[in-house]
Amino acid sequence: MIRSEETICAPTTAIGGALAVVRISGPQSLNICEKLFRPLDKSIKLADQKGFTVHFGEIHSECDVIDEVILTIFRAPHSYTGENSVEISCHASPYIIRKILELLINGGAVSAKPGEFTQRAFFNGKMDLSQAEAVADIIASKTSSSHKIAINQMRGGFSAEISSLRHELLNFASLIELELDFGEEDVEFADRKELKAIITRVKELADKLASSFKLGNVLKNGIPVAIVGKPNSGKSTLLNALLMEERALVSEIPGTTRDTIEDTIVIDGIEYRFIDTAGLRETSDIIETMGIKKTHEKIDQASVILLIDEITDSAEFINKRVLSIREMIGESEKRLIILINKTDTASEDRQKDLERNINLEDKETLLFISAKEKSGLDNLRFRLSDIVVKEKLSSDDVIITNIRHYEALIHVSESLERVMSGLIDQIPDDLIAIDIRQAIHYLGEITGEITSDEILGNIFRNFCIGK
Repeated sequence: MIRSEETICAPTTAIGGALAVVRISGPQSLNICEKLFRPLDKSIKLADQKGFTVHFGEIHSECDVIDEVILTIFRAPHSYTGENSVEISCHASPYIIRKILELLINGGAVSAKPGEFTQRAFFNGKMDLSQAEAVADIIASKTSSSHKIAINQMRGGFSAEISSLRHELLNFASLIELELDFGEEDVEFADRKELKAIITRVKELADKLASSFKLGNVLKNGIPVAIVGKPNSGKSTLLNALLMEERALVSEIPGTTRDTIEDTIVIDGIEYRFIDTAGLRETSDIIETMGIKKTHEKIDQASVILLIDEITDSAEFINKRVLSIREMIGESEKRLIILINKTDTASEDRQKDLERNINLEDKETLLFISAKEKSGLDNLRFRLSDIVVKEKLSSDDVIITNIRHYEALIHVSESLERVMSGLIDQIPDDLIAIDIRQAIHYLGEITGEITSDEILGNIFRNFCIGK
């Protein structure tokens, strides 16, 4: 639970820079800081200063000067937390930071728990729960795409969609429940035709938001790309070429890669997690067999599969391998890119012959590369980038990245499906009202209008201290 009567403090910057910021928030922020801060202008009394003012001075411990600092004052409700807050900008010496925190705690503050500043912002109405979760996503974002999604959510793009849905459902739920109060008089306040239209519209939007989770999740966590093929086809060489470093061991001895090797690169603002796998072949080597088993697991987990074969392989052999991969991925939406490697060792006629005879299906691409010479890799990068639906990233469409939101939207859709079936089957209004209220409840869970201590605990304990 929130410690609203306590004044909390914590560093808000990571160790390693030249400067650091220590944040204090709560009812005694100014009084506590006044005990250890000596402004350059001796006439200044912190408790009398307005918000958004900056003051230069020294932090003192009895007679010792700890550091020269800049102290910024924020007055409630115009602060990050909605409370009176102070931010102390000091030099980033671990000793200085530790000493300032020690003085603040001796003065009456307590150490902030992970996410407690943002939790207070939520309780004080500075942001809703989905916006609070976006703060953590912004801190964790590593690419422009994941940053853009988090910024859109923090600025209320997702919240506005959810609030609109909830408002429409609340209006009709109120009318239906009003009808129940006048049940004996057989009156109808809620137009059933209009109700069906609204339920359909709300369900379609809930389904659309839920369906965006698959894209949002990979953009947030990186798109997994499995590099598979027979031993010595150039898988490790390709990984090294894409990463532009010797990440994987390369050898002419078949079966060198016996475990998966993973690393990430960013292409057009999107993170891709490349997984170099053990070569697919029949083997009696126990360790290599375990590696091949892991390869199958990584194929299951991947969104994109790069199948590498050599330009000296026959079209019949390559078609059989493509068919084998198709059987592994089944009817999933995984994308398959067939890479014909070692083009530097064969003629253009050989390439044209394979182009004519390799069988492709939808969502499959054939590219010719030389991992050793790093040729054809730009085409591969372009194809990987093209797989992501860029229209969604360039628009203001809301994309779901949070599993909690996704599950809530699925529950909303299921509740509204029952409402539609009930309206068609003309079931009693009190049962229809229950399902509408269920949908309203799940929408409220997303934004925090309806919540529990358990949900809040799970969310904020994953934040970093100082945020």
